[in-house]
Amino acid sequence: MTTRDANDRNESQVKFGAQLWSQSSDWAGFRDAALAAEAAGWDGVWTWDHLLAIQGPWEQPIFEGWTALAAIGALTSRVTVGLMVGANTFRNPGLTAKLATTLDNITDGRAILGIGGAWFDREHDAFAIDFGKSVGERLDWLDEAVMLLRRLLDGERVTHEGRFYTMNDALVAPRPVQDHMPILVGGSGPKKTLRTVALRADAWNTSGFEDEAAGKMAILREHCEAVGRDIESIERTISFPIVIRDDEAAAGKAWEVKLEHNGLDEMTSVPVLLGPPAAVAAAIRPYLAMGFGHVIVRLPAPGCRPRTTGRRSSGWAKSARRSPARPLQPRPADRCTSSRWPAGSAERGWRSGSRPSSGPT
Repeated sequence: MTTRDANDRNESQVKFGAQLWSQSSDWAGFRDAALAAEAAGWDGVWTWDHLLAIQGPWEQPIFEGWTALAAIGALTSRVTVGLMVGANTFRNPGLTAKLATTLDNITDGRAILGIGGAWFDREHDAFAIDFGKSVGERLDWLDEAVMLLRRLLDGERVTHEGRFYTMNDALVAPRPVQDHMPILVGGSGPKKTLRTVALRADAWNTSGFEDEAAGKMAILREHCEAVGRDIESIERTISFPIVIRDDEAAAGKAWEVKLEHNGLDEMTSVPVLLGPPAAVAAAIRPYLAMGFGHVIVRLPAPGCRPRTTGRRSSGWAKSARRSPARPLQPRPADRCTSSRWPAGSAERGWRSGSRPSSGPT
């Protein structure tokens, strides 16, 4: 097999998730974007877990995450569904386990439990939710919570008196449909979050420019080696805003419409990938070389119909029922964001972009 053959094979295995912004959207637009993503062949549908808008003015309307996922899960039949990512501060881990298990039953085994330490202090202040004394304390909460979540999801009767949580003969029933429901941890804290990923997570989400992402991957690898974990057993996901058009100028104009709709002038600190398919693909390839195999595409409202991926890919939920594989025809190029993956181009096109929508954890 040639190097080119191996690269093409690896690219064909990349997964794409549609992360629908739940702020400044109506339900019909949010719902239709999720249904279009499933019809077009995307691997998963994700949304936020926030109580106030996190991009632009906080007063903008926003849907609650778990409820929105339950509705989307009931309307779809193939895509995985999950929060990118859940705020651990909002709920006791027992409640989170019950929510995730119920979602897994609603979706017949397509749920992913996404969770992070939480970062948006304004929503905690607004609703008098304990935000902890420091980032470090919240990440300590997260580590203990993820440990408890794993035990509960696996069917254990849990009696636990820890630093932060207490449980007395706690049991989650019914069990998830999946034998091993995946837990995705979001964030990049080098000392605590990435150690929690190495110890306890099935998947990890981060974001950043190439040098930043490479540095985070290296630290995760060090934590995995320290705890005796094979990093290849962790699904590594990377998030970008992406808009595809026939040229970068058209993509930029479409992106400006979305920024304005969400009360933003610009986005900073991560790449925003704008341009034709070949340019966007070339911008993503370095991340594949680092070991990321799942691209989460940030899709702000107003929504529009995602283009086809040209394939039907399996997600984490191996026990879920799947639609038969069949080729899908691309829609016109003026249809918002695309996950179509064109091989063999060296063209590169991207612009600087946003604060991580899931926050720094």
